[in-house]
Amino acid sequence: MVSAVADTVLSVVKGRHNGDTVTPVTGPGNCTAGAPSPRNRSASVSSTASITDGKYRLRVTAGPSLDPDTQQVVRVNTAEPCAFENDFMKVEVKVRIKNFKGLPSTCPPTDATYFSHPLHTSDRYSIAFSFIPKRTLPAHSAFWGNEFSRPIRDRLPPGFNTAFNIVKKIIDPGLECDAYADRPWLLGPSLGCWFAFWVGEKAEEPGMPEIIKEGGEGSGLEVRRKIGVPEDAKERRRWALNKENRAKLVFEQGREYRVDFFNPYLDFSKFSVCLPGFSVCVIKYIDDKTHKLRYVFKDKETGDIYFAVTFTLLFGQELEQALAAEARARDN
Repeated sequence: MVSAVADTVLSVVKGRHNGDTVTPVTGPGNCTAGAPSPRNRSASVSSTASITDGKYRLRVTAGPSLDPDTQQVVRVNTAEPCAFENDFMKVEVKVRIKNFKGLPSTCPPTDATYFSHPLHTSDRYSIAFSFIPKRTLPAHSAFWGNEFSRPIRDRLPPGFNTAFNIVKKIIDPGLECDAYADRPWLLGPSLGCWFAFWVGEKAEEPGMPEIIKEGGEGSGLEVRRKIGVPEDAKERRRWALNKENRAKLVFEQGREYRVDFFNPYLDFSKFSVCLPGFSVCVIKYIDDKTHKLRYVFKDKETGDIYFAVTFTLLFGQELEQALAAEARARDN
């Protein structure tokens, strides 16, 4: 996914530099970046066909660690949250994807209530969650973003660092990245990455409303006010770029926090990365080693994992096995 974003940005920048016309996103199934060569056109047609004929299916899991055995399948676009806990916190997660084509097959193709809400009409997906820390955790070193279990440096286009700096300006100036590491990562301070952040009262169990908005409730609002957290989400994200500001906040033991991370940049229904005016299919980056996109909430200083959400693109034998298991469960 990091490779696809860089490739998209570089294609557009190159096209503009050369005076070429950049092809906009004009409708369903259009996955382009710049004016493609005949070879690229063939690849785009092949990728789109693979998507529509069901050769690829998406499955989302979430859990208290990176270990796949601890992860549960998320029922996308349903009212049923995925609940789990570890030594650090209790968590409930909901994932919403517009035009979802994945497993479980019984999941609705969209969440009409969420995506028709004025805050989310342009968004393509959401990872929303509520958590209650079991111990007080520092916020300054709490980071959110993507981690990969295998190297991707052989897939990075020339000029990746330039493209990444452009992406930072477009999407999030707080992002940090090491795409050349053996275990690549793309992370930013959680308080600067999350698009909605809500602080609540002390509670025993987390709760998940349909829409999470910036702000808080009761004593949670007072917590925000005392340390100067801005009321506006954009201002809070800008405020959180300063580590000293983040250090004023802790995730307090027993207090409930709610978060929504959403954006219009990843279109899981077409497996494409979409930046303003253009997009690129990511199928060409997919193989048996690079078919997972994992979001983590972690302490970047200690390495402690609070939880992870994994998007897995199933294909080939893995997809056949998943569909067979679903059929057996249905028959029983």
